Amino acid sequence: MTDAPLKVAVVGVGHLGRIHAKIYHEDPNAELVAVVDANGERAAEVAKEFDCLALTDPADLPDTIQAVSVVVPTIHHATSAVPLLERGLPCLVEKPLAANLEDANAILAAAKKSGALLSVGHVERFQPGVRKVREMGVKPRFIECHRLAPFSFRSMDVGVVHDLMIHDLDLILHFTDSEIESIDCAGGAILTDCEDVASVRLVFKNGARANVSTSRASMEPMRRFRMFSSEGYVSLDFQKNYGIFIAKGPEWESGREALKTADPVMLAMQKDWITEKVLSITELPLEGEQRPLQAELAHFLHCVRTGATPEVSGEDGYRALELAERISATIKDQVW
Repeated sequence: MTDAPLKVAVVGVGHLGRIHAKIYHEDPNAELVAVVDANGERAAEVAKEFDCLALTDPADLPDTIQAVSVVVPTIHHATSAVPLLERGLPCLVEKPLAANLEDANAILAAAKKSGALLSVGHVERFQPGVRKVREMGVKPRFIECHRLAPFSFRSMDVGVVHDLMIHDLDLILHFTDSEIESIDCAGGAILTDCEDVASVRLVFKNGARANVSTSRASMEPMRRFRMFSSEGYVSLDFQKNYGIFIAKGPEWESGREALKTADPVMLAMQKDWITEKVLSITELPLEGEQRPLQAELAHFLHCVRTGATPEVSGEDGYRALELAERISATIKDQVW
């Protein structure tokens, strides 16, 4: 493959799909050739904004297309992605991978049969803080997540587990790398016909545990991800773009003995010694050269160009969806 910009298309140009189109339009490594939307007026509006072709059917995408973002409502992921993958077109399918496991299996099968690259849009993997923590090799024993949002009137075709919680489920599976032993759930519908609030306790076979709380009926947004391990404590606040890692410092053993008998006045004077020697405190950048979605799409194009394995594979997307399905089904059984 040459170094020329990859010819790309976006299928589904609602709120998020338009952002995909904008990023591709501004990326020198991409050439936005077409946008597709069942709403012809919407397709024409976005196509005019980004100077590309407007279509209403993915089947009409020209043979010159080299990569596609699929950003239609979740219930249409399979009907949109499967024919594209069967054509051999690399696809980034927004999260969740599909509306159900049957559709997800159809998407995976189409990618496997044609050999087309398949990536899933779990964008939190591309948060700079998340990538830094992964590089540090932290192995969590306990994870606590809070993801709360005001009601947006979008993604009403799925419940809050598939809409918001699935972000944290993917990160938890990514960091624990273990099978699940047990699940305990609570939640129910408030504003829609699906669950709008959910709280989950996960126990993994390797002994790790995770508590996850999600709501799309909150007054104020919150996106907090915390991990506790023998290596230290990680706190990531995606809402405030702040992260920190606290661990034992180089003088931990001698320092903690001295602190047992230290005078409070002397401690106040030795604050730097405590935070720099007894403890090791590292601030984690949550802002990078690219915003997470930009980084995700740039990575997708890199994988298409080089054949590299996507950060979030189809199988990763399936695991997160499978867990979301288990949680959602358990909540529905409660008949709240």
